[in-house]
Amino acid sequence: MGHLRAYYERFRKLDETEWHFIAAHFQRRVFRKNERVVQLGQTENFLSFIESGLVRCYVPGDENDHTFHFNFEKDFVCAYDSFLTRTPSEYEIQALSDTVAWQISYDDLQRVYAKTTAGNYLGRFVAEKLLLAKTKHEIALVKYNATERYLKLLNEEPEVIRQVPLKYIASYIGITPQALSRIRRQIS
Repeated sequence: MGHLRAYYERFRKLDETEWHFIAAHFQRRVFRKNERVVQLGQTENFLSFIESGLVRCYVPGDENDHTFHFNFEKDFVCAYDSFLTRTPSEYEIQALSDTVAWQISYDDLQRVYAKTTAGNYLGRFVAEKLLLAKTKHEIALVKYNATERYLKLLNEEPEVIRQVPLKYIASYIGITPQALSRIRRQIS
């Protein structure tokens, strides 16, 4: 759980009592490559901190999935709208590699919020980070053409290009894998 504590302490120094209270509410979970972390229609019950691995958030389609976010190690992931509203998720989260996560349940997170200042601070930070990522992606889809979206991804989030299969990158930037191949040939 060292990565989780380091993540917390980027924002606020934790005393030992506070850290032990927070840490006691997290459980380690391993997801195998391609395993669903959250399934369509399932109510999200966990906020997960990725210790190692990679996941994608996507809306399953009849012919193609629509990927809208990736999360890497040392980051939180959650079907956050489902988690907050306690309603079924309208999308899935899938491990793209073997992934180790530390999870806290909705109820335990409420306990952490109620008893610690650090928990409240981190909760706000995670919510703000998720909102900013969502907004950035939505703006890119309406403001930039496909080549510009790919170049921005290449420059701003190179870990996506290095670690994510091209079919998911294509979906993320809103094009077909064939169109992404053409863009990659044109810019190389």
